[in-house]
Amino acid sequence: MKVVVTGSLGNISKPLTQELIQKGQAVTVISSKPEKQHDIENLGATAAIGSVEDADILTSAFVGADAVYVMVPPNFGATDMRAYYQRVGQSYAQAIRQAGVRRVVHLSSWGAHLAEGTGVILGSHDVEGILNELPGVALTHLRPTSFYTNLFGFVGKIKGAGFIGANYGGEDKVAMVHYRDIAAAAAEELTTPAAPGQQVRYVSSDECTCNEAAQILGAAIGKPDLQWITLTDAQMQENLEKNGVPAPVAAAVVELYASIHSGKLGEEYERHKPTMGKVKLADFAKEFAAAF
Repeated sequence: MKVVVTGSLGNISKPLTQELIQKGQAVTVISSKPEKQHDIENLGATAAIGSVEDADILTSAFVGADAVYVMVPPNFGATDMRAYYQRVGQSYAQAIRQAGVRRVVHLSSWGAHLAEGTGVILGSHDVEGILNELPGVALTHLRPTSFYTNLFGFVGKIKGAGFIGANYGGEDKVAMVHYRDIAAAAAEELTTPAAPGQQVRYVSSDECTCNEAAQILGAAIGKPDLQWITLTDAQMQENLEKNGVPAPVAAAVVELYASIHSGKLGEEYERHKPTMGKVKLADFAKEFAAAF
């Protein structure tokens, strides 16, 4: 079967592409970077170079595909992140309709069922809604929990202040996931027949409190007394802006973290818990230590 993967050779898309090729699938990888073409072809895939905001390029790549994996690439330069998500979502929807694709796996996020109060995740909520309007498509929304790789963002705080600090922490419970477990779930969905309609699949690797996470990470980096301190929303906003994050983006991050602290973000996840993935936080802690 022919499968199209978006996201270039990112953390999820690269292992996803590798697994699909190992399973004997013909894979086309869409990348906005021409310099990635050689690396894509070296994996045994076909490269399609162009932006996911260009529906014509997407349509050309999607024609004849048995399944497509769609995700919204990070765009930290977007002045309106939610509008950017909506543009990409509409581009995907147009290409899927025009190319006649009948199986779609969409990388969304936990909390995407909520229409407010989740900051940067609201873009994923919007894209789910856009794709849900597609007729006759077997659509799976993958909703991964918090990425382990988000923890890399605390390296500077640990080195500078000696602790992890965010407007969630302490005994707040967090579900986290490794990108390899997301890739495995995406590969399974893309190669499994499904009836037309929408379904949601949560993906998670491990669960723990922030205090427990601090202990695991601290042990890995030689700081066994590492603490995860809960900041106020105002403190978090101030810290982000001091580190160069534009105020609107910072506010969206603060809102997201506040929804973790309140438990609102994970309410739907708690009702539909998946089988945990293979990569535990203790495993990721080795990667964290190597980057520290």
